[in-house]
Amino acid sequence: MTFAIDFYNERVRTDIASLPKTLLARFIALADRMEQYGPDLGEPHTQCMGAGLFEMRLKGAEDIARVFYCSIVDRKVVMLHSFVKKSQQTPPQELEVARKRLLEVKRVNV
Repeated sequence: MTFAIDFYNERVRTDIASLPKTLLARFIALADRMEQYGPDLGEPHTQCMGAGLFEMRLKGAEDIARVFYCSIVDRKVVMLHSFVKKSQQTPPQELEVARKRLLEVKRVNV
């Protein structure tokens, strides 16, 4: 059984599509793997952030990026938020955006 990849909104889709070339290629490869095997690919590819929030870890020649996502019923994976990392730590405001969107997705899909 396969999983479907969806996006929180069109802006998230556009943000991911405009990632630097090697990061986008890595996203596509991991998203393809998620469609086949499910959302939890394990480290170093994904990491559980708690409360149903996951982080896709993208590393490329240009930069490092993160894509936050969640898995909901009907075998659907929803990409919530993405950003290119500029520091070792994930900025709290980036994580907060993802957590708020996760709550909204959960509320709609109860």
